[in-house]
Amino acid sequence: MHLPDGFLAPQLALALWVLTAVLVGISLRRLAAGEATHGATGRPILMGLVGAFIFAAQMFNFPVAAGTSGHLLGGVLAGYLLGPWAGTVVMTTVVGVQALLFQDGGLLALGANIFNMGILGTLGGSLTARALADAFGGRRGVGIAAAGVAGWLSVVTSAGVVTLQLGLSGTTDIAVGLPAMLGVHALIGIGEALITVAALTFIATTAPDILGAETDHQPSPLRRLVSGTSVVVVVIALAALFASTEPDGLNAVAAALGFSTREAEAPLNLFAGYAIPGLDGASSTIVAALIGASVIAGLLLGLTRLAKSRTLQK
Repeated sequence: MHLPDGFLAPQLALALWVLTAVLVGISLRRLAAGEATHGATGRPILMGLVGAFIFAAQMFNFPVAAGTSGHLLGGVLAGYLLGPWAGTVVMTTVVGVQALLFQDGGLLALGANIFNMGILGTLGGSLTARALADAFGGRRGVGIAAAGVAGWLSVVTSAGVVTLQLGLSGTTDIAVGLPAMLGVHALIGIGEALITVAALTFIATTAPDILGAETDHQPSPLRRLVSGTSVVVVVIALAALFASTEPDGLNAVAAALGFSTREAEAPLNLFAGYAIPGLDGASSTIVAALIGASVIAGLLLGLTRLAKSRTLQK
């Protein structure tokens, strides 16, 4: 659902930049306030690992229909694990690095992409998951199931909002685009729900302290870093070897409805298509993904520590 430049009217793209900047600024302030009182020394590492995992998992496109694929958004997963404000910072970093390093989504459209894929899913999805869990008893299993439902809703909601933005930009007729976008993303949302539930179930089994459970043995930050990095590397390798090459939901709809030609060329070309110049095949994708995951983890680690240190100095 990464919007390229050219799909949105410049005025709308700029307005979404402003709205996104305000919401991300609030998230950074809330993150700083939360880190000042957070007692866990491994929190920055956890944020970096969550960001790296979501970036890696988003590369794994899964088939959903003939000629169409989908991938994880991850906003609900980030919000469930870290809280809505920290989760929003994570998703902002992921989507930003995707645009700047890999030309996945336009630069003018970056504000819209962060809003659609990060803020809607993370803030709205986290609140939805929490409300559903509380309504049905609040047990861990219920909470994980509620996160799956919220994940599906986040994909469908984001697809609807993207269609509205495309309609306001004159890119497509909303009456035509909405059923097409909702139809394919309702299927993609099932994948989102399954991946979210599977990831949270795995974490509840292997690292329950992340979900707030009391355990006798708290893993050291170094051990968590090593184990988390191993998971990210495995996901990257699987994505490079087995991800679907079919266009994702937005691109498939754009081709079907005839507005794919509006896509503007990226103003820079670093690792476009998640490929390293001079390398071919899966090795190129793996190296590019490792670079992206490392950059995301490093940025989040630095941001979290900076937020905590600056707040403590006040």
